[in-house]
Amino acid sequence: MAPDSLSLDRILTEITTTNNLPALNHTLKNGLPKESRETILSSPLASGQDPLLVLDLRQNTLGVLYILSARLNTTNGPVPPELVASFCRSFIPDQARLAPERVSMLARGIQKLAAVYQNPLFAVAPLRDLVTRYPTHPDALTTIHPIFLQACISADQLIAALPVLSIPIAHIIPSLSDLTYNDNLMYHYLGGILFALLKKWTEAEEYFEICVTAPGSAPAALQLEALKKLRLVQLISRGEVLTLPKYVHAALPRLLKNTIYTDLFNAYPENAERLQSILEKEKQTFSTEKNLGLVMQAIDRAPRWTLKKLTATYVTLGLGDIARAVGIQSEDEVRALILSMIETGELSAQISASGTVTFSDPPPQFMRAEVDAVLYNAQAQSEILEELDLQMARSKDFIGKAASKGQEYGMQDEEMYMAGGSGAWAEDAMFV
Repeated sequence: MAPDSLSLDRILTEITTTNNLPALNHTLKNGLPKESRETILSSPLASGQDPLLVLDLRQNTLGVLYILSARLNTTNGPVPPELVASFCRSFIPDQARLAPERVSMLARGIQKLAAVYQNPLFAVAPLRDLVTRYPTHPDALTTIHPIFLQACISADQLIAALPVLSIPIAHIIPSLSDLTYNDNLMYHYLGGILFALLKKWTEAEEYFEICVTAPGSAPAALQLEALKKLRLVQLISRGEVLTLPKYVHAALPRLLKNTIYTDLFNAYPENAERLQSILEKEKQTFSTEKNLGLVMQAIDRAPRWTLKKLTATYVTLGLGDIARAVGIQSEDEVRALILSMIETGELSAQISASGTVTFSDPPPQFMRAEVDAVLYNAQAQSEILEELDLQMARSKDFIGKAASKGQEYGMQDEEMYMAGGSGAWAEDAMFV
């Protein structure tokens, strides 16, 4: 870009007249001095007019994206919130994908604008439009994803995130978004928090586990926080902590072992007195780490898990015996607890007039809708895995490595890739 073209007026002319969008992107990205680019893009026209009111928000998507993202991240001029919302509803995705780093700036700028207006709710709808319209695939991770979840949590609009969270991430496309390793961790960590706030424990456990098991040369601080929350969610939903997958970084469980959480896990659920002592002593720590709510829910459910363990050993027990076992003083409270568990389907039992509780195995019950949902999920996951297998089979890097591995063992290409003499791909070769 020539020196006389450093004004926003000249830039606006190029935006509105060019038909070569990649060239326009190169000009906007590299044709301005790096140290003053955002200042120039966020300035008004020479006439004092707002360029965003001159440009067509849809047809001039690329130019608007550069100017809008600059304006939202500088203090040169205000941006009408309704204009931001309108752009996110109407932009042309193919144009926006030419400048993924500006899309990231736009998303962060929307967050800042909501903070300026002290209106967290404002950010939810524009970010939802961005996160659903911008990616080439609905299951592709972008930098917008964690920002959107943060907005939903801040605005207490948790349900708004469920359609996005219901689609497992299966694609990482470097050209689509300027992702970092931390974006993946943050998205799944925030997803776990959001599901935990909704008391969707199975989904929360899944998202926290994805964060915890993400590969890396060393555990990230966020993974340790996710592991704490994963363990607490397991206590709430299962009554115990589960063995971590073998592919978790070996240092991560050791880091957790040196925290107060290990004492909590070891005392759970039977040692009610010890649990209360830990809560009182470490309440400030749990609160600072944003885990106090989960800890209190876990401790509140401890008597239920202790009671369920009793059913594995005894067929009948008196209310007094149960009260002593679960750490509750009043038989009336125990009776209320048992009736509550019976009502929610957690326990199958009968209480006699004399206060004797008889336990029995609950009859299995499956709703047609639940069976259909399981079958539908299995089919959907099968299709995703099949597509990933096909992509791997077409990968030049994979074929090259497989070929070199086969030659190392003295195999011919045909022997390695073909099943028998049928001409079909050997399934086992896909997992070498």
